[in-house]
Amino acid sequence: MAKEPEEWLRQADYDIETAEFMFNGGRYFYAVFMCHLSIEKALKGLYQKRVQETPPKIHNLIYLLNKIGIKPEESIGKFIVKLNEVSVVTRYPEELGKLQKDFTQMVAKDILKSSKEALEWIKKQY
Repeated sequence: MAKEPEEWLRQADYDIETAEFMFNGGRYFYAVFMCHLSIEKALKGLYQKRVQETPPKIHNLIYLLNKIGIKPEESIGKFIVKLNEVSVVTRYPEELGKLQKDFTQMVAKDILKSSKEALEWIKKQY
């Protein structure tokens, strides 16, 4: 049985809290990964609500936005593109040391902040 849109949102909230937990623990690229997962789940819930179908098993945030047929304001849109791009390297890292250098505390902090803003925007679309 498919999840209800509200369940997708509950999980999105849980995942953004997990991102914060990872950030506070110094696991910065995992914080970024959880940010992506949170936004992905929120979009999948919105997809299910708007399209009335079970969302596809993909990770592409831009694809989901396009299928839902919504366009975020420019700053959130640019951020979602950025988050979509970094998800691949955090999901399938080539080298741990490089990932740790690329996703510093400042980088992860900015992504976490922007993810919370994007999540709130998505919730308003429900």
